[in-house]
Amino acid sequence: MKQPNQPKGFRSGFVAVIGRPNAGKSSLLNHLLGQKVLIMSDKPQTTRNKIQCILTEERGQIVFLDTPGVQRPKHKLGQYMAEATKESIRDVDLILYVVDIAAAYGSGEEFVLGMLKQSGTPYILVLNKIDLISQEQLLKSLEKYAKPADFLAVIPVSAKYGANTGELLKVLFEQLPEGPLYYPADEVTDQPERFIMAELIREKVLELTRDEVPHSIAVIIEQVEAKRSLVKIRAQIIVERASQKGIIIGQRGKMLREIGSLARRDIEALLGSKVFLELWVKVMKDWRNRLDYLREFGYHQDQS
Repeated sequence: MKQPNQPKGFRSGFVAVIGRPNAGKSSLLNHLLGQKVLIMSDKPQTTRNKIQCILTEERGQIVFLDTPGVQRPKHKLGQYMAEATKESIRDVDLILYVVDIAAAYGSGEEFVLGMLKQSGTPYILVLNKIDLISQEQLLKSLEKYAKPADFLAVIPVSAKYGANTGELLKVLFEQLPEGPLYYPADEVTDQPERFIMAELIREKVLELTRDEVPHSIAVIIEQVEAKRSLVKIRAQIIVERASQKGIIIGQRGKMLREIGSLARRDIEALLGSKVFLELWVKVMKDWRNRLDYLREFGYHQDQS
């Protein structure tokens, strides 16, 4: 239904954002939204859930569905992530296929292109990270990606510097139908604050720890208590092995304190309040293959 103050010609719709790991989907969406909503890392599997991000302007509202990077599942968590991506490209108005243009073209890209063709949904190709390649390389890549699929548009961008992102939004609004305001204009995500706080803590672990840790961590917000101008938060960082617990805690707790300090700053920016953040590390062996743990951590949905 059209809202009372909704201008004539207001366009709206749902846009799934898919791509291989590290293509820069979350960085691109944060830039388009004008604020940090999604965590970013160069580690695969940074995005695990399907997250709705909402952009509202005078010309319309776009509900983006950020999805986990497309790759072959290696455990039950990976299967959940793959299903989240497949579900996201159903019943949307458009699909944005984001590609790291500086990376080599291979079988992974062909797999994603196959998903797009089978989806029955119109799709747009976004060639990200053009700041890392020459104009000649860009032209060669354009030909390589554009040939196998019938894209509505092919748009080179740099999410890092914002290059050509205005053109991307222009094309998106042109392709979306006239429609209602699905979410209030001041809303930027469908996720609760607890989810975002947990993700901000996980981002700092991804930034600061070695490669053996990031894939196997989860973060659970156990308690949030608001007292006047201070919010007290207690959170658990879940790992699969005792050796990983040692890495995250660090010598005399140095690593855990650094994770907490960086996460606290982002959470304070999110909440607009001073934060006392208490972090604990807990070992849960093989949690990524345990349905009971996946349900508890919000990574599994029962199929009806």
